[in-house]
Amino acid sequence: MSAFPARLRKTALTAHVTVSLGWLGAVAAFLALAMAGLVSSAPQTVQGAYVAMELIGWTVIVPLAALALLTGVLQSWGTAWGLWRHYWVIAKLSITVLATLLLLVHMQPVGHVADAAARGALAGGELEGMRIQLIADAAAAAVVLAVAAALSVFKPRGMTRYGRRRRRERPLPAAL
Repeated sequence: MSAFPARLRKTALTAHVTVSLGWLGAVAAFLALAMAGLVSSAPQTVQGAYVAMELIGWTVIVPLAALALLTGVLQSWGTAWGLWRHYWVIAKLSITVLATLLLLVHMQPVGHVADAAARGALAGGELEGMRIQLIADAAAAAVVLAVAAALSVFKPRGMTRYGRRRRRERPLPAAL
């Protein structure tokens, strides 16, 4: 049985899905900018792409990552799935925590490249390795976030020891 009334549970789910999909969409936009910044020969495009990437990173992606984590934990507490009962929930939590931490680390080189671009120092192949790494990181993030979304949809079977114990104490409805 759910710990939240139906309306609150649906509101929390809507918030979680919205911020999670927003996070994935913002990463896709970041990836598009990173690719444009690497391949463009127009200095204004290169400069604009990397400056926009830093702006999107700090003002959109980082807050959405934090909100996805917060709403995911809230959602798990308010539903019969629980936070520690099913391996897929723990996997999603682990993915979200790790992705958020890696995002914060990833923002360091983003800032470095954006600063260089703002100074006009990216003419030619300067910082090319770092710029390629930004693309690889964003592509990997998109894949990881898609895996987290798939876990939510497919909900692979497998309860934790804690979940099995809780189920014996208080069975879950079969409709989940």
